Amino acid sequence: MVFSSFPFSITDFTDIVPEIHQGITGFAEWRILWKDEVRIRLVQYSPEYLADHWCHKGHIIFCVEGAMETELENGTKHMLHKGQLYTVGDQADGHRSYSKEGCTLFIVD
Repeated sequence: MVFSSFPFSITDFTDIVPEIHQGITGFAEWRILWKDEVRIRLVQYSPEYLADHWCHKGHIIFCVEGAMETELENGTKHMLHKGQLYTVGDQADGHRSYSKEGCTLFIVD
């Protein structure tokens, strides 16, 4: 990832209108900030959220609150709890998310 020379700024995610993404169950609320080709998101999963697709995009994901389970296409499952971070590269491991109780994530991709 390469950052261009954009100026210093502070973002209040509560000022960003959320996008709602329906899952197989539940929904995800995305608040998105773009800095050139870098997407920065504050994402909230509702309780019982299950993503409706396998994702092959790379991410840096930090769990701000709650917990989520990431299932890889190979069938393995991994828990991410508050204060933990996971990384995955583009086209590396197909993955999808599930959150039983709901969670808040900070995501850069």
